[in-house]
Amino acid sequence: MKKKISALLLSLALCAGLLAGCGTGETAEAPSDTDVQQVDSLKIAFSPYADSDTITTATEPLEDLLKETLLTKGYDVENVDMTVGTSYTAVGQALSAGSADIGFISGGNYVLFSDDCDVLLTALRYAINKDSDDPKDWNDGTIEENTDEMSTYYRSIILAGPSEKGQALLEKVNNGEELTWDDLSKANWAVLKNSSSAGYIYPTLWLQDHYGKKITDLPNVITLAGYGDAFAQAAAEAVDIVVCYADGRNDYEAAWVLPTGEADPTGKAGMGRTDSIWNELNVIGVTDGIYNDTVAISKESPYYTPELIDALQQCFINIINTDEGQAIFSVYSHTGYAIAKDSDYDGARAALAVVS
Repeated sequence: MKKKISALLLSLALCAGLLAGCGTGETAEAPSDTDVQQVDSLKIAFSPYADSDTITTATEPLEDLLKETLLTKGYDVENVDMTVGTSYTAVGQALSAGSADIGFISGGNYVLFSDDCDVLLTALRYAINKDSDDPKDWNDGTIEENTDEMSTYYRSIILAGPSEKGQALLEKVNNGEELTWDDLSKANWAVLKNSSSAGYIYPTLWLQDHYGKKITDLPNVITLAGYGDAFAQAAAEAVDIVVCYADGRNDYEAAWVLPTGEADPTGKAGMGRTDSIWNELNVIGVTDGIYNDTVAISKESPYYTPELIDALQQCFINIINTDEGQAIFSVYSHTGYAIAKDSDYDGARAALAVVS
């Protein structure tokens, strides 16, 4: 698994380097009126990695930017219809049915629906300052922070919450003791749906690697729609363990200590704790690297043509290389895009086969 991921990362890093050389400094000539093709409505669906209102607000400027950029590629788009899916699976299903033309989905979700959609781009993110597979290294009192390096992968972490059981598990890990299957099976877990890479697929792989078991073997599991719900359950001490992408605590740090009924500046609901999330929610497991999110296009879309695929790839790359684009896609922590191909996600397919 790790060798396969490393090979994929190397190939994508080379691809990203080539793209970086293209840049956005060259001024594209607008096509003549006779070259312009009309697009009535381009439907984009976003996976709910954050609260729906947060994503809707952040991505609102994308409509005009995408119209302007696609026009330079010869496509006059009348409407860009952007929605946030009710779940990760719902976005994949929308691509499968053709009710969405473009979807922002995880690698795991792409693999689930790749018969009905094609990958356009892989997201690039800033790497964080922790990448160890030893959970103790994440519990050293320092906060996860972005570095200047770009990364094509991230990890999922298994977090013990402030409940009595959660803290007992954490104490064992920090003391250098191995957790047993009995320890974990007696805990209450919060996970996401089985199409979520960080919220289900790779935590299952972690259980498989360490215990020969899967999430489906755990007796006490609740499945939630998003990470905000999972953190809220941990804050209420209704669950002992949550799973999340590696720098997820940063996104919920402010909301963790706000009173319930209030919200942080990004719209995340307060969770009512009085101590820092860094003191109350700590790492007891770290997964292998997960290939980054995708931008995918539906094979059922009327715009599924090689020409528009190329135009969309270049447009999203150009947009994210602007200040406005960086602000838009920061809601997903995306800092760049690289052209992708289906075989890049063969590692994710292997992971999904384990959890199926």
